[in-house]
Amino acid sequence: MADNNDIAKAGALMLIAGGIIGAGLALLFAPQSGERTRKDIARYSKKVRRKAEGVVDDFADTVSDMVETVTEKAEDILDKGKDMAYEAKKDLLKALEEGQEKLERQRARLTKLVG
Repeated sequence: MADNNDIAKAGALMLIAGGIIGAGLALLFAPQSGERTRKDIARYSKKVRRKAEGVVDDFADTVSDMVETVTEKAEDILDKGKDMAYEAKKDLLKALEEGQEKLERQRARLTKLVG
């Protein structure tokens, strides 16, 4: 049993030693310092933020332009509709007046025939 414990302890010590050696080697062969890496990360995040803000601004401008265009088109359609409705109303009144005149003529004709 003691041998198993000794083997487990030796394995754990070797694992810890390997981690320490690996961390030391990583520090020795690191391409740049941690401070510089943090600065690079901060610079990159600012750059990404500016680009994201630009994309959001462009998107907002596009949506705003689209809303303005749709509003203008809707106003044009409403104006045309009003003009068409006015013209249709005028034509309808003209047709009613012509119909009324024809009815009056027919009534006058019937009145002459009857009496």
